[in-house]
Amino acid sequence: MRTKIFSGRLIVIAGILTSVNAAMPAQEVKSLTLETAVELALQNNHLLNIRKLQVEEKQQKINEDRVKYFPVIGLGGSYQYNTRLPELVIEQGRFGGLPLGGTIIPLPAIDERFDLGQHNVYNAGVTFYQPVTQLGRINAGVNYSKTEMHIAETEELRAVMQVKQVVEKLFFGLLITGKQIEEAELKLSLAGTKLHDGESALAAGKITESGTIGLSAAAADEEQNLLRLRMQYDDYVSDLVQLTGLNPGERLLPEPVAHEDFQESIAAIDTSLSRASEGNNDLRIAMLNKTRADYSIRASRYSYLPDVGILGGYTYQEGTDIYPKNNAYIGASLKWNLNDAFANRMIQRQRMYLKQQAEENLLNTKEQVNRDIAKAYRRLIQSGGLIKVAVKAVEYRKADLKIVSDRRKSGLNMESDLLAAKAAMAKAEADLFAAQLNYRIALSELKILTGIF
Repeated sequence: MRTKIFSGRLIVIAGILTSVNAAMPAQEVKSLTLETAVELALQNNHLLNIRKLQVEEKQQKINEDRVKYFPVIGLGGSYQYNTRLPELVIEQGRFGGLPLGGTIIPLPAIDERFDLGQHNVYNAGVTFYQPVTQLGRINAGVNYSKTEMHIAETEELRAVMQVKQVVEKLFFGLLITGKQIEEAELKLSLAGTKLHDGESALAAGKITESGTIGLSAAAADEEQNLLRLRMQYDDYVSDLVQLTGLNPGERLLPEPVAHEDFQESIAAIDTSLSRASEGNNDLRIAMLNKTRADYSIRASRYSYLPDVGILGGYTYQEGTDIYPKNNAYIGASLKWNLNDAFANRMIQRQRMYLKQQAEENLLNTKEQVNRDIAKAYRRLIQSGGLIKVAVKAVEYRKADLKIVSDRRKSGLNMESDLLAAKAAMAKAEADLFAAQLNYRIALSELKILTGIF
């Protein structure tokens, strides 16, 4: 009875392997290369699109600040209806009297009234104001905005590098997990073969029942490992689809990467800090933050100056007789808010502290980048050594698999021996993929740190 139960479990395990793909809905298979995956991710990634829009936003801020260089021009006009009109009244006798024939005639003889306007009053005009002393402050503001745009551009470039690196990790993760699934399937088949042999030995009375229970547990462990790897593979596929914007209904098939593409020569990579100062995005952002702090301090220094500017304009009015209809004027303006001048001292101190923070952050970033470059270079050398050992292991396993296969064809060994050799071969290949992935990740990190990725 126990033997039948074990045999039934073996049938269930084999059924899972053969029916897992049949149970899945029909999906169109899409072959995907690493270069295509990176290109799609750079085109369709929403975070990258946000970074690009931020750069455009900063560019428009620069254009807005540049407008302040030019005169401020204002146009205006108004209409007014007066119910009562202003008038000039000259009272009787205001200018004295005129003696005539013994009679004094007052000048004027009666009250004289003169209207000084009309019921309908129209006026229109144009004015301009050109700042003079604040041009330096405006220039500092424009440079401040330019620095912010350069920061946004650098952050966009950093995001591009990060997306490329994530795509590489996911792509190589798919290749490695696919090889690990192949290994797990062979191990599960091997466990099933051993379980079958154990049940046959149990029926012949050569082993005890506890031996077959242990074999069943080993088969269950291999089945669990296989399911875990498949779930991990699906997670990689889901993340890659989200990054690249591919159709989730398609089944991705990553194309293998040539071994020579994994190991790129590092002789041409300049690992000095001087090279990283030009290309490393973190260092560039730290330096730009310091530059931005300098411009903010420069702008605050101009706040001590009074606001002196040239003003002028032209007005036209109709309806008020005491003012000319056409009038052009030009002059100068002076404004100086002493309270702002005192408050600006506090603002300038705040910005000085911001500059000191930016300087400390720059020094810390340089030290961190220098350490990261040395660490990435060390990992790169170590990964190269692991690849050499993994290549030897694959060659040995390949030779061993050939020997075992030949012996199996000659009937000199069992099917379980062949499955074990195939599983060992698959594990060696998976280890080689993992070593190559570690090398590629270390290489990409070194390129990012030196700014050549």
